[in-house]
Amino acid sequence: MNIRLTRLLTLLLGFCAPLAQAGNGWSTVAYPLAGPPQVIGSYAAGCIAGAGALPLVGDGYQVMRPGRNRYYGHPALLAFVEWLGRQTAAQGGRLLIGDLSQPRGGPMPNGHRSHQSGLDVDVWFLQQPRDRILSQADTETIEMPSMIRAEDGVLNGARWSPRYRDALKRAALAPGVERIFVNAVIKQALCDSEMDRGWLEKVRPWWGHDAHFHVRLVCPPDSGQCQPQKPFPPGDGCDTDLRNWVADIVQSARVPKPVRKPEPPSADRLPVACSAVLNNPTAWER
Repeated sequence: MNIRLTRLLTLLLGFCAPLAQAGNGWSTVAYPLAGPPQVIGSYAAGCIAGAGALPLVGDGYQVMRPGRNRYYGHPALLAFVEWLGRQTAAQGGRLLIGDLSQPRGGPMPNGHRSHQSGLDVDVWFLQQPRDRILSQADTETIEMPSMIRAEDGVLNGARWSPRYRDALKRAALAPGVERIFVNAVIKQALCDSEMDRGWLEKVRPWWGHDAHFHVRLVCPPDSGQCQPQKPFPPGDGCDTDLRNWVADIVQSARVPKPVRKPEPPSADRLPVACSAVLNNPTAWER
């Protein structure tokens, strides 16, 4: 760990730990903690020091919901988004980018249980033409359209585009990508249509994710305290388990059951070192 960051953690841990555990103040922090980038903990229980801010508009992309202040990440994540944007721009499109992480990571008050360590980003399937930049009001209000017909367990052909498949494939083949989450219906459709399914190995099914795909990067070399995720099973994942996922989605859509709203993720599971990242005196400026 960088010497300056180590000293900072040592000084602050003694009196800041109780404050960090008393509640979730991560969403009230306005700015990243200055210094070299350090990912601490896991994707669903972690934080980040030295995060950077993704420019709200770049070549081939635009950040959505900027009012949430969730467009921060490790430099490797920012570089990935900018690279994917350039690749999309070359094909005449503009990506719409959803949440990355909060300025210092940590649990969000709503919407995600991961995205805590500056290594996750949501990319909308919906794209804009390369030369169109949305107004600030539009970035806060335009809805993410679902790409599936859940009751039938198939893609919505009126909305799906080969461009969305191309963006997903480019992301899956990019160096440093650990895995990508999509709705099981979308993955099943790709399993059925792709001649070469090798790139689908990193594309894993998860609930929701019918309007966007979620990219997760590997732990960066500069972050010894980053906790990697357990490896997924080998193979392309186009198997019986995937078909069962789709069947469950169809059943849930046809016979909805009351769903209890999940509790916001707790800060209690964070590594002790995250207390210093949160409670640095320059944090409380929002």
